[in-house]
Amino acid sequence: MRVPPIHPWRLILCSASPRRRQLLQGLDLPVEITSVDVDETPPPGLPPEQVAEHLARKKAEAWTGTLAADQVLVTADTTVLLDTDNGTVLLNKPVDPAEAEQMLTMLSGRTHRVITGVCLRTSTQTHGFADTALVTFRTLSAEDIAYYVAAHKPLDKAGAYGVQDWIGYTAVTRIEGSFYTVMGLPMHRVWEGLVQLSR
Repeated sequence: MRVPPIHPWRLILCSASPRRRQLLQGLDLPVEITSVDVDETPPPGLPPEQVAEHLARKKAEAWTGTLAADQVLVTADTTVLLDTDNGTVLLNKPVDPAEAEQMLTMLSGRTHRVITGVCLRTSTQTHGFADTALVTFRTLSAEDIAYYVAAHKPLDKAGAYGVQDWIGYTAVTRIEGSFYTVMGLPMHRVWEGLVQLSR
């Protein structure tokens, strides 16, 4: 006998990320895929810690489709923040391999913050939040960095790396918080949000 979904929601993931698609499909709920293009430049004066949720909300607002009563639009954005003596540096997607190598050099041997912002939008309400994880890298050699950038081309990833691929296997020594937040979608928070929407 087929077991019915634990919640009645049908999800629409507004993201081109195959990683987020994989994660959301793990909730055993129907998932449709769509996408939207927005300018991801943070507005002047916005604290770096708020950028991820701001962009997730911006993506939700930019989507022009129609939501049925049982549908939830899911949007997300991930940022990498490195605290330095000169303040917090926001590492978004690198523009080219040289910038990707520069970012990984900055992260080498240090702990940084990964913040994933999420927006859940229904036909009647919008719920946004962000989740933070701390990630520590071992010291990377120049050869490590050059190989990773050339072989895995991480130009579509904040901070120039994906925790689920080679650099995650070989360089990440510690994660404080949810692995899935680092991967791009804090699944425990998404589920909590869906439960809240069901009430």
